Amino acid sequence: MVITLGDLADSLSGTLVAGEPGLPLAGAATLETATPHDITLVDSPDKLHLLAKSAAAAAIVPAGSGPLDRPTLEVADVHAAFTAAILQFRPPRAAPRRGVSPQAAVDPSARLGPDVEIQPFATVGAGCELGPGVTIHSGARLEAGCRVGAGSTIHPNAVLYENTVVGERCVIHATAVLGAYGFGYKVAAGRYVISAQLGWVELGDDVEVGAGTTIDRGTYGPTVIGSGTKLDNLVMIAHNCRLGRHNMICSQVGVAGSTSTGDWVVMAGQVGVRDHVHIGDRAVLGARSGVSSDIEAGKTVLGEPAIDLRDRKLQLATISKLPEMRKELKALAARIETLERATTGPENIADAA
Repeated sequence: MVITLGDLADSLSGTLVAGEPGLPLAGAATLETATPHDITLVDSPDKLHLLAKSAAAAAIVPAGSGPLDRPTLEVADVHAAFTAAILQFRPPRAAPRRGVSPQAAVDPSARLGPDVEIQPFATVGAGCELGPGVTIHSGARLEAGCRVGAGSTIHPNAVLYENTVVGERCVIHATAVLGAYGFGYKVAAGRYVISAQLGWVELGDDVEVGAGTTIDRGTYGPTVIGSGTKLDNLVMIAHNCRLGRHNMICSQVGVAGSTSTGDWVVMAGQVGVRDHVHIGDRAVLGARSGVSSDIEAGKTVLGEPAIDLRDRKLQLATISKLPEMRKELKALAARIETLERATTGPENIADAA
């Protein structure tokens, strides 16, 4: 598809700067991958110099950027405009909804709302309830008693153990597992015996669960993920946890059992949180932090053990100076040794006698 720069400017409500409206464009691509037939983006004024290294024919830039080395479209929201541009060059593939496939295994007792789609080789167990507009992709498995709210999507090969509750407009990505047994054991008669696994998993509305992520069921009640919370790929949430609303949990985070969080908490990649702690509202846990105690609301921490970000930066700055400090210490030790020898020379020994 070819779109002229002028037509694109009109559709994006952008201001064309130093460019011919008739310039043909064949696509939209990032700075690094754009060709002379593409439009690209620069999302902040401090990055405008990077445009010189791109082969793009034109660029979408922030309003007020001024004339640059090629035609630009100035817009209020660069990412929103670039997204709209991409959708014009690469319209989403529209797949008609096909209802319930005859190759899906749907228990007769399952209750399906209007406009539900269940694709081939998906399984919906006894007593499940699917709200309006739910989509169950091929290979996904919903065990008995699951409830999925309106507009939610379960992607291929995800597994919902029995009684899992999913809110409205949720997205469960491929191979995620909700409701597996919690990792809780006690020793009895010389062997490990698993604890009670009588709970379930419950997601609020607008929750996203990444590919390969696991959320364990509660021991007696629910493991809860609050509305609006987003879990990246390969996240592990243990039994009895209760995450608040609008948390952002990045890849490879592990949260141990019975931990709770407030709202708008951020956990960066590879954070590890021990059991039975609470993370306050709007706290930020930096990448690879090891959290072993409660974190106050609004606090940013980093490191293992996780401490206040400012204190951790001071520690890291000190560590970076250790080689220099070691040299200085050795030099001081040598000077002290020289002074000690001077004060214990023969003349000083004679005076002492």
